[in-house]
Amino acid sequence: MEAIAKTKYLKGSPRKARLVIDLIRGRNVSQALAILRFTDKRAADPIQKCLDSAIANATYQAEQQNIAIDPDDLWVRTCFVDMGPTKNRRRMRPAPQGRAYREQRHYCHITIQVTSDEAPKTEKELKAEAAKAKKAAPAPKAEKKKAAPKTKKETKKAKTEEVETPAETAEQQDAKITAEAADAKNATTQTTAELNETAPADEKQQEINEELERQ
Repeated sequence: MEAIAKTKYLKGSPRKARLVIDLIRGRNVSQALAILRFTDKRAADPIQKCLDSAIANATYQAEQQNIAIDPDDLWVRTCFVDMGPTKNRRRMRPAPQGRAYREQRHYCHITIQVTSDEAPKTEKELKAEAAKAKKAAPAPKAEKKKAAPKTKKETKKAKTEEVETPAETAEQQDAKITAEAADAKNATTQTTAELNETAPADEKQQEINEELERQ
C-alpha cells in the first residue's frame, strides 16, 4: 500500500527544507516522527504534519480496499522539496559602495510518499548476513583415505624383509671396517718407502753443494 501527501507554498527556502527532509528518507515512520520532533529547524513542524497526512492517507486507502495495515510498518519511500514562487515584494538591501541588493523571499513545496512494502536491504545489512552465514556454515573437513587391507602374503614378505635387513647391515659394517684398516696400512708403508728413496738423493745434493762452496 502506497500513499502520497503534499504541502505547497511553505514559507522558507527549499535549500533549508532539504536539510530536514534528508534526515527521514528511507526511515520507518515512527523513527521519522521522532527525528522531526527533536529537530531544531523551522521546517520540521510542517514536514511532520505532511508525514502525518501521508500516514492517514495510507490507512484510509487500506480501509477502502479492505486491507489490514499496521501504521508502524510504513516507511518513507520518497521525499523531496521543490522550489516555489517568490513573494511579490519590492524590497532592497543596502550593499557596499552605494549599491543595493534585491531581497527575495522564497516558497517551497514538500512531497512525501509512504509505503508498506518490504524495504530493500542496505549494503551493511547484506554484509552482516553474509558474515553470519559464513560463521554458521561448518568448515569442510578433509576426508582421510583408508588404506586397502593387506593380504597374508604381503604381511609375511614385510616380516621377512624386516628380519633380513639388520643382518645385511652388520656384514656391510664389518666389510667397511676391514677396508679402512687396509687403506691405513698401505698409507704407512708407502710413506716409509718414499722416505728411503728420497734420502740418498738428498745426501748427493749436499755433497755437490759443499764442492761448489770449496771452489
